[in-house]
Amino acid sequence: MANYFQASALAIMLSVASHGAFAAQDADDFVEDASAKGVAEVEAGKLAEEKGTAADVKSFAKMMVTDHTAANDKLASIASQKKLKVSDHAQLMDKAKAMILELRSAKSFDQAYANNQVKAHQATIKLFEEQASSGEDADLKAFATATLPKLKAHLAEAQKLAAAHGGDAAKN
Repeated sequence: MANYFQASALAIMLSVASHGAFAAQDADDFVEDASAKGVAEVEAGKLAEEKGTAADVKSFAKMMVTDHTAANDKLASIASQKKLKVSDHAQLMDKAKAMILELRSAKSFDQAYANNQVKAHQATIKLFEEQASSGEDADLKAFATATLPKLKAHLAEAQKLAAAHGGDAAKN
């Protein structure tokens, strides 16, 4: 039961990490928010590789792990140089526990994962667009600008995935 709880919490932490309004952020806030979303993507992707049933879900999840691990590493490198703190797994788990019921109401893990991917990528794109257009730190602004095309491609794929698995987030 503990494994189910942890697995469920990881699957829905994307939506937890994606909530909230995005105003202009300072470097600390951007690094914290972006790293939280990145860790959430990797952990949820790992879970989807394990718990997903559809081949397209597993393939998408593998891409999320690969792409977001690379982005997380790049962001961590920038943050380290600037002595900024990145989010960690424990912080995300605490937030995810509060959202556990969302996954239980979905028809399937694949559907829940696909819906969360759409919502998470929409929120992440907003965060990165804000940083790219209004960020004050040149390195973080460049990171956000360079990462946006891949995030937008992920969103398009997530929308296809949600549509294929009966998700309600596909059209958003």
